[in-house]
Amino acid sequence: MKTVGEIIRTTRESQGLLLRHVAAHLDIDQAILSKIERSERKPTRDNIIKLAKILNLNKEELLIQFMSDKIAFEIAYEDCAKKVLKVAEKKVKYLRSINHGR
Repeated sequence: MKTVGEIIRTTRESQGLLLRHVAAHLDIDQAILSKIERSERKPTRDNIIKLAKILNLNKEELLIQFMSDKIAFEIAYEDCAKKVLKVAEKKVKYLRSINHGR
């Protein structure tokens, strides 16, 4: 299973796109994009949407990878990680029910 950064890097490289060109399209420094690809820095949601377009990736799938990375990196080394995910799933359902599916 790859991180969102690994997905971005392998896709960019397979398409023959240079780091500096993709970074320019995102309007960020290439060092920042390099750190995103190495999972040393988190991209923004806006970066992910732009990257999906630039790299011809499915936007929803890339967003899912982005959000799951955020959660996984936060709880990966907690002994109760699985329990946290179960409770979070229930909270998502609850929050959607009180906000009418927003």
